[in-house]
Amino acid sequence: MLVGYQSWAFPSNPMILSTAVIGGPMEGRGPLADEFDLLHSDLRMQQKSWEQAERMLLDETCAKAIEKAGLSKDNITFFIAGDLMNQIISSSFAARTLSMPYLGIFGACSTSMEGLALASLMIDADSARYVMTGTVSHNAAAEKHYRYPTEYGAQKPPTAQWTVTAGGAAIVTANDGSGNHPIVTRATVGRVIDMGLTDPFNMGAAMAPAAFDTLVSHFRDFDLAYDYYDLIITGDLGKVGHRILLDLCEQHDVPVPRDRFKDAGMMVYGDIPDVWSGGSGCGCSASVAYGYVQRQLREGRVNRVLMVATGALLSPISYQQKETIPCIAHAAAMERGEGRKS
Repeated sequence: MLVGYQSWAFPSNPMILSTAVIGGPMEGRGPLADEFDLLHSDLRMQQKSWEQAERMLLDETCAKAIEKAGLSKDNITFFIAGDLMNQIISSSFAARTLSMPYLGIFGACSTSMEGLALASLMIDADSARYVMTGTVSHNAAAEKHYRYPTEYGAQKPPTAQWTVTAGGAAIVTANDGSGNHPIVTRATVGRVIDMGLTDPFNMGAAMAPAAFDTLVSHFRDFDLAYDYYDLIITGDLGKVGHRILLDLCEQHDVPVPRDRFKDAGMMVYGDIPDVWSGGSGCGCSASVAYGYVQRQLREGRVNRVLMVATGALLSPISYQQKETIPCIAHAAAMERGEGRKS
């Protein structure tokens, strides 16, 4: 159901039946290591290339989500997925393995919440029985694709971010009234915002205005107080982008409580010094949303969470042709299975 200018409400409260998150060795060093279903100790994961490792990571994550849901792949009505590689090949190859009806999407690092919003819309409209949505990123594959191959050893500025090696997947279905699973209540589709930045080593600064625009739009469309959510998580802005977003909120009198405001790019690695400004990549927001957030909701530590996933919509070609970096953010609200808290 359309609400306001760019948001959807889901009156049936679609249910997140299961989630799965699988990561790499660096993710095992971070404070959220226990939120992963599996952590690989080898970045190559015994594959012949970084790209093949990324594909395998999404294959594994989807298989784990299906297993945790107690389903078979034949039960899934639609598979929605996207990634950062050329023509979203990791997702398309995973869909080939899964052999299920597939919708490929690209929202860069915002793909996780774009997929969750679309999956929830399908379930709420009674257009599917089970929808699986997933995404993946791999540090070495992304560095090779967007910047310099890891083997090159290029130095990076403090504004740079470390692409998270992780796959995240969720299976969404109709609410059965059990109250045992988190639900998706709302979503806001972001607009493309371009502030003229061109530096691929400063993605946080480029994406922060898009996060701010979607955040304000969400609260405006639903006429919610800014303290409605127990937790608002952006991602993947990192330290630099998060600071800019806080400054934008202050400048425009957006009173989001600071103690409820976090960023996935900062959460996934904590104080690890090797990651510069923090984490990035499709797997960044996905791993936090489908790992950490799900546990917080299931265990009743929080009742309402708004996830605002951010993405930089550049490509190697656009960067080489001196184009600026257009950005977007998509938001999805997840709540405890008992329903909305008043």
